[in-house]
Amino acid sequence: MAGAKGFVEADNAEAIITRIEHKSRKIETLLKQYKPVEALKTALEGTFAIIGDERCKSAHWLVVHRAIMAIKDVDGMLFSLDPEYYDILMKYLYRGLATGDRPTCDQCFLIHEKLTEKAGLGCILRFLTDIVNTV
Repeated sequence: MAGAKGFVEADNAEAIITRIEHKSRKIETLLKQYKPVEALKTALEGTFAIIGDERCKSAHWLVVHRAIMAIKDVDGMLFSLDPEYYDILMKYLYRGLATGDRPTCDQCFLIHEKLTEKAGLGCILRFLTDIVNTV
């Protein structure tokens, strides 16, 4: 791995892209089964393995975005979501807000508000101070 943590070699990046494609198919299946919370959990799993390569980050963002946009019951989603996912979700919400896309921003703001109520301001602060694992 060339000695740098987070550096993704080309071969490894291709393997990660393949895993993301597999994850995408699994998420689509869950969404067709009307299981958006399970789809979101699946999308958020393994996020920290995807650092250093912009192609991997972008591909993974598309998968997470699909799951985020499928959420209709935000309160129910947060009730079902394990606290270990809160910080990861917050990172993707900020990524969604950065797109400037109106529907994406609306959904991200809605989830952001409810997530902040549930997880507290620490979730935002951890996102703002985490420069290593940006999504």
